[in-house]
Amino acid sequence: MKLIFAGTPDFAAAALDALLAAGHEVPLVLTQPDRPAGRGMKLVASPVKQLAERHGIAVYQPERLRTAEQQAPVAAVEAELMVVAAYGIILPQAVLDLPRHGCLNIHASLLPRWRGAAPIQRAIQAGDGETGITVMQMDAGLDTGAMLSTHPVAILPNDTAASLHDKLAAEGARAIVEALARLPALQAAAVPQPAEGVTYAEKIRKDEAAIDWTLPAEQLARNLRAFDPFPGCTARHGEAIVKCWAGVAEADGAVAGRPGEVLSADAHGIRVATGAGVLRLTELQRPGGKRLPAQAFLAGGAPAVGELLG
Repeated sequence: MKLIFAGTPDFAAAALDALLAAGHEVPLVLTQPDRPAGRGMKLVASPVKQLAERHGIAVYQPERLRTAEQQAPVAAVEAELMVVAAYGIILPQAVLDLPRHGCLNIHASLLPRWRGAAPIQRAIQAGDGETGITVMQMDAGLDTGAMLSTHPVAILPNDTAASLHDKLAAEGARAIVEALARLPALQAAAVPQPAEGVTYAEKIRKDEAAIDWTLPAEQLARNLRAFDPFPGCTARHGEAIVKCWAGVAEADGAVAGRPGEVLSADAHGIRVATGAGVLRLTELQRPGGKRLPAQAFLAGGAPAVGELLG
């Protein structure tokens, strides 16, 4: 098929790569404008743009697609279909109507659960045992379109946002190629999303990184996994802000210690009292340092038993 592809991060690049490998024609890619990144804050092209340029595909990077002038490059392609994956820019109805068969979205959850910007992280945070990929026919709502296919993916107890992202990216790439191969039948049998079970995955904010020790240990352990690699959970140790990358929830219920109080620190981890149970931190990082297992981290100085982590 003659496609336009719209996407920005690695999750989307996996889908574009699969569509090209399957032989689809992609004359135009839409992706977000280059953004400053790294210590030098130099402009960096998105993974989708980098892949498109390697294949000699034209790239269009509008800030918005609201006006007829902004939409003109999309209309000029006369595409049969647009495939959208983690694009990050809202498509108005006028754009959705341009391709002959409309626009399909690859969404990283089993809709209607976790509509919105951060479905992978919010699923881990909530303790879900399963998530997946939904291929849907886009409408003007926020992830509200009719579902063409769903593809469950288990969330393992040790999954982080990074590991689950990679599994879902691979599944999304496979799912969209399959959907295009069966497009007429899938569109004819598209299923409206149910009104029950709708949840919203709000964008991850940097201020969510600070650990709230009054929360239960089980929740904090899920937060550690959900916020790896971004934004990473943080705790204050003296004057330093320490990143806490991994941990295990131990006993539930009452603990002999105030929330945030260090109960012990040894090669097995730093045990910290929480609002319910104990969180044993097993991987940490000092400012400017590397991620280290607890034993190596403690070699650089251990928090004192009884100390309160901020």
